[in-house]
Amino acid sequence: MVGGIVEALALVFVFVVGVAVLAAVVLFAIDRTQTADAIRRNYPVIGRFRSLFTSLGEFFRQYFFAMDREELPFNRAQRDWIKHAGEGKGNTVAFGSTRNIAIPGTPVFVNAAFPPLDDQYASSEPLVIGPGAREPYEATSIFNLSGMSYGAISKPAVQALSRGCKAAGCWMNTGEGGLSPYHLEGGCDIVFQMGTAKFGVRDDDGNLDEDKLRAVAAHREVKMIEIKLAQGAKPGKGGILPAAKISPEIAAIRHIPLGRDGISPNRHAEVDDWGDLLDFVGRVREITGLPTGIKTVYGGHAEYRELFELILERGEDSAPDFITLDGGEGGTGASPMPLMDLVGVTIREALPKVSALRDDMGLKDRIRLIASGKLVNPGDVAWAMCAGADFVTSARGFMFSLGCIQAMKCNKNTCPTGITTHDPRFQKGLVVEDKWQRVAHYVQSITKDLEVIAHSVGVSEPRLMRRRHVRIVQPDGSSVPLNELYPRYNVMTGT
Repeated sequence: MVGGIVEALALVFVFVVGVAVLAAVVLFAIDRTQTADAIRRNYPVIGRFRSLFTSLGEFFRQYFFAMDREELPFNRAQRDWIKHAGEGKGNTVAFGSTRNIAIPGTPVFVNAAFPPLDDQYASSEPLVIGPGAREPYEATSIFNLSGMSYGAISKPAVQALSRGCKAAGCWMNTGEGGLSPYHLEGGCDIVFQMGTAKFGVRDDDGNLDEDKLRAVAAHREVKMIEIKLAQGAKPGKGGILPAAKISPEIAAIRHIPLGRDGISPNRHAEVDDWGDLLDFVGRVREITGLPTGIKTVYGGHAEYRELFELILERGEDSAPDFITLDGGEGGTGASPMPLMDLVGVTIREALPKVSALRDDMGLKDRIRLIASGKLVNPGDVAWAMCAGADFVTSARGFMFSLGCIQAMKCNKNTCPTGITTHDPRFQKGLVVEDKWQRVAHYVQSITKDLEVIAHSVGVSEPRLMRRRHVRIVQPDGSSVPLNELYPRYNVMTGT
């Protein structure tokens, strides 16, 4: 009997070896005769390992070789903080920080010698946006969800985010892909983003359909309208939704044809200058009755000075109710590499400059500033408060709270966590009943730790933090207060 088993195993081994040899011969012939890949043609079979190792390199760097704070765009320490926050666990650490505070650009908050006592400490206060609109919005949360379209992200992702934002008391931005039933499902406050293609509120020719816009604004959950001019990951180019991710439902919501990529124009056709933009903002605000603002990327000081001067010339009522300022480090599902890597000023430079200009031209109480662009941890949000933001929004931080592992496959419909795919096989891994709680816990943890930082620097709540409360590490290892790096703008001299 034993001899029979050995003989059978031997036959199996011979068969496997034979198949392997045959496969190698076939691959050898294919590689030697193909002309597209020089490595495979010169090194048949063996040359295929180069592509394999290249594709696996990202995986091995992430899990085995990169240190906790080395990865890009987000390192392991950032992702782990969000994971623990989403699970409702404490984020205390032992022994000492692993952060290298000698790296230039690192923010260091200035602790007060005599901070407020616990009973003198207040939580963040609500802030009104668009006091002149027919329906002003009283926003209760400093930290909110940035734009991610249904289509770019999946149905269960939208459902979990909607329910989580409701529980946390923060707003949810629809992204430029239109308003879906799944945004409304959780009952949270919604910011409707109108991109250059005007998805969801467009006619057959891509122009604004006022009746559709009124219908969107009629939903009680919709609190504001955001006119998207540009985003940090691809300034100067519209959004891209690959055809593979466009289902009949998504096509109906966006009012676009099936079978073709959903590509937005690079700008709004009816907006050629700042005057046109203010006219368009006023038109949308009149149609909807809701606070209306813009989303853009900083490209130069002179442009924003021209905008604010025009607002003062026309009157403050003409101003957008808010400006969402995105940084060049912002993310997206799909973008050309030159735009992702090379275009758009970082939020770390843009926010202090724009906020100073806004404040010194007397528009601080009229125009709310919303900061966006890789701000996912409490320290990022605290820095933005010091730099002059009224609110902070994040998209990728919320994706991490849903379970994103930074697989970098957002544009391929193969997201392994079900967040950016419409493949049911992957979507089943995202269980809405579990993930919405992680979203809520994440926002609550951000708010709690933001208030801890505010308390430490000596103010009773986060919006009272100023530039003097944070120092920025310089190349020589010293640090300089933010108010010295970015002094207030002088309206009289234009400097």
